[in-house]
Amino acid sequence: MLKAVILIGGPQKGTRFRPLSFEVPKPLFPVAGVPMVQHHIEACAKVPGMKEILLMGFYQPHEALSRFLVSAQHEFKIPIRYLQEYAALGTGGGIYHFRDQILSGGPEAFFVLNADVCSEFPLQEMLDFRQQHGDMHSFVILGTTANRTQALNYGCIVANADTHEVLHYVEKPSTFVSEIINCGIYLFTPTIFQHIGNVFQRNQQELVLCPYLGEESSNGWHRAEAIRLEQDVFTALAGSGKLYVYKTDGFWSQIKSAGSAIYASRLYLNQYSQCHPERLAQNKPGGPIIRGNVYIHPTASIDSSAVLGPNVSIGKGVTVGAGVRVRESIVLHGASLHDHTCVLNTIVGWDSTIGRWARVEGTPSDPNPNDPYAKIDSETLFRDGQLTPSITILGCSVTIPAEVVILNSIVLPHKELSRSYKNQIIL
Repeated sequence: MLKAVILIGGPQKGTRFRPLSFEVPKPLFPVAGVPMVQHHIEACAKVPGMKEILLMGFYQPHEALSRFLVSAQHEFKIPIRYLQEYAALGTGGGIYHFRDQILSGGPEAFFVLNADVCSEFPLQEMLDFRQQHGDMHSFVILGTTANRTQALNYGCIVANADTHEVLHYVEKPSTFVSEIINCGIYLFTPTIFQHIGNVFQRNQQELVLCPYLGEESSNGWHRAEAIRLEQDVFTALAGSGKLYVYKTDGFWSQIKSAGSAIYASRLYLNQYSQCHPERLAQNKPGGPIIRGNVYIHPTASIDSSAVLGPNVSIGKGVTVGAGVRVRESIVLHGASLHDHTCVLNTIVGWDSTIGRWARVEGTPSDPNPNDPYAKIDSETLFRDGQLTPSITILGCSVTIPAEVVILNSIVLPHKELSRSYKNQIIL
């Protein structure tokens, strides 16, 4: 029997996802037409022997989250529960805190997945790999290849080429260590809790020795329970014969910023042709012109002269007028694009309106297409005092007037613009 734990974090994170994370917890943000975390749940539910899926984070139990869990349980016919941490406990602290819930029913192994990655989720392959390598108590990290410069932004894994045992693990090293990076998807057995327990005990001893550290516990990082799987556990396990890496050649990307959501949407839409062809819009007589992979919610109303795609996701109740062009964009529910608007590399927020003949455009933050191992760069918002050109984001209920141009800008919710803007954050 198996279980899965999906780490969804909480409100203090996701700051790079603003202003979109103001309206909805980041894990529920729609990517390729469904909430980000639904891709994880679907992958877990497909694994034979999966008995329960636990979502873990420190969001207040919130109406949108509860509604989502009820509908996901109904759709995937598997128990799905949300476990709320009392504070940010880190990737290891959360699962250690809820170890009794994870271990109830006696699972022989469990997956841990970070919610802010998009992937093909080769979970069955990881299980098969563990059968072939290591013993019943070994753990598997999903790894992928990055290029040398970008590898420094991730956890780097040095592994034995023949046995795939992890010999050395460094989180975000300052110099080049390895091109194999950690994908944030793990397969553990219950014995992992002994290793996390050792870290917990060590942290407690340090707090006894240095009690003044406890006074800073407002940010949570000086609590003994705050444990990071990557730095605290994997670094210690590397080289002990217990930790293995399964390398995937399938797609994988982090979803840290809103720009990476458009890229993730492209990866998932691409995958739909194999696993969910029904989610992809087709060219039909009297329907809009579809180019490449496009998801359209059945309730959206789209003029037959609109041209959509590639990589476009249209949410529920969206209206798209005559002659509209949308490419590489996510249009969220209730938005309205009036006649002849042009929307490129943009996320259009809930219930926003774009006037006739307006142009809303961003700069894609895609990985280098000529490098097969390139990952998306986690761009800083500003560079040299200037806003880094990136995708344009309209928060919810933003109104763009007719015939203006909005370029590389972020517009906070409930704004009514009166003119064109370029490279600005409009507060």
